[in-house]
Amino acid sequence: MRLAVAQIITGADLAANLELIREYATRAKAAGAELVVFPEAAMRAFGHRLTDIAETVDGAWAGSVRSLAKELDITVVAGMFTPGRDGRVRNTLLVTGPHVETSYDKIHLFDAFGFAESDTVDAGTGPVTFEVNGTTFGLATCYDVRFPALFTANAKAGAQVNIVCASWGAGEGKAEQWDLLVRARALDSTTFVVACGQGDPASVGITTAGNTPTGIGHSAVISPLGSALVALGGEPELAVVDIDPSVVAEVRGKLPVLENARAF
Repeated sequence: MRLAVAQIITGADLAANLELIREYATRAKAAGAELVVFPEAAMRAFGHRLTDIAETVDGAWAGSVRSLAKELDITVVAGMFTPGRDGRVRNTLLVTGPHVETSYDKIHLFDAFGFAESDTVDAGTGPVTFEVNGTTFGLATCYDVRFPALFTANAKAGAQVNIVCASWGAGEGKAEQWDLLVRARALDSTTFVVACGQGDPASVGITTAGNTPTGIGHSAVISPLGSALVALGGEPELAVVDIDPSVVAEVRGKLPVLENARAF
């Protein structure tokens, strides 16, 4: 299966962000990709109001992504915001494409490093998997990557690939943590991990303030044994990679961590 990782940098303008998605999805399709992954907050970057743009997955913004996926005959995974409880939003991954339509709401909220995502975001409640051309994918968003149980739950539900969409916060040691975590989650679950982050705004001369997690780049595709098949820097970039999902069964035969695991 050929996949594409679209490491973009979004802003406040929804229409401009849609144009970025169109540009990168078109390039992914031209490169032969069956699925293209965009980062968390592809609809609107963090650091801007979210409640005024949140809409259901049947709304206009998602509808535009859906139409694009149909036009290009490609599956698109992209971060958006949907209405939540108590005036908050949900941090949602939209999945849309040929023969697939689903969404995932981020479960683990980023109340860490001085940022309180739960002030504005309502947590999701359960894992989500989906299938594209015989390959099963699990979904996760940013801070979820620190919680192995979600990745192993996806694997036990049949996932051969775990997708992580992120807008990772900058800071001392954060890039190293991201690299360690995406590799570890591949090993925990013996799945490929496709980790797509927002690019680093500084890489294109955009200044950010405060502790808002606006992205550092470093998107990656990791093998089930923890090796990097793709490793990007901070700047916007499209990476295309071929993976063989049948490798997962082979790895699990040699390293049966899911079978050997015990609950405590």
